[in-house]
Amino acid sequence: MDLVANDLSVDGQFQDTATFRAAFMRVMAMRKVARSHGRELFCHRNLLNCNPIPGLPMNQAISSFPLKDQRRAALIWLTKAGPFWDDIRQHAVDDYLECRAEIVTDTAVGEAAFRTLRGVDCGLVSFPQSDWEFTPVEVTLRHGMEGLDDRTAAIENWWNDDALKTALRDRAPPIQSWRELGEACPDRFEGLAFAADCFEPLNGIPFAKSSANRFLELLRILDELVHEQGRTGVRTEEGHRIYQAYFTGDRALFSDSSESEKRNFRKELTFAHPEETEGSLFCPWHGKISHQTLRLHFSWPLETGTPVYIVYAGPKITKR
Repeated sequence: MDLVANDLSVDGQFQDTATFRAAFMRVMAMRKVARSHGRELFCHRNLLNCNPIPGLPMNQAISSFPLKDQRRAALIWLTKAGPFWDDIRQHAVDDYLECRAEIVTDTAVGEAAFRTLRGVDCGLVSFPQSDWEFTPVEVTLRHGMEGLDDRTAAIENWWNDDALKTALRDRAPPIQSWRELGEACPDRFEGLAFAADCFEPLNGIPFAKSSANRFLELLRILDELVHEQGRTGVRTEEGHRIYQAYFTGDRALFSDSSESEKRNFRKELTFAHPEETEGSLFCPWHGKISHQTLRLHFSWPLETGTPVYIVYAGPKITKR
């Protein structure tokens, strides 16, 4: 399950730093519960700029916490550790997401709804003493195109650590090893075909939940792109959005290797075909994971009626 901190639940509702600190510590308690169950509480970098107290930004309010350890933990989460959902956001700025007659595009509520509508188990963590102490939170994705119906997501929302603990206890445990990652992926992603040895390069590398989750995120995006192109070979509007969001720009999650890398590492970037005994695939296209400098190599471009072949998950191949 993905958990995102609800930025809309911080709206100047606290009268002093003491009441805000108590609420913030409750959120930190929920973050601790999430992490104890192998989950992370995602936040947005702009959360630090919200005003929990009228006229007082969050960073200043946090600076007033009497205990140094509390100040440090809060600031590290919001400025450095994250993780930040805006790094791997799934909804676009022009998606029209509405909750309680208000537009929630570009917020955690909108992101949680968009992920839920795409089949991702995602919930909200809200600050106590806000007007977001209810569950589920219903969000509607409104389509302006003819022939497309509006879709509504019901998102679970927590503002109490005991309730969150109960919910996470009832859910399937997260992946805890590279072996579990390799075993889970073929069943999760029907549009992808995995080479039998594609996860073997991860052997010997310390397991990291954040890297495993990023592998799952990269694979999910590829799988969705396959489904959005479908049997016709014509990419849908949603497929174009996915491509623009994750395959273009300086911070794209997926990219081609450079021409020099393709020359110098051609042998290393050529893999046995997963389904053809004598065949091979040249796979310079890859998804990037900055933590541990890991890469996911796959066949490209998409071919109608053919899955995307996942041939390698491991350390960066073209490292000099």
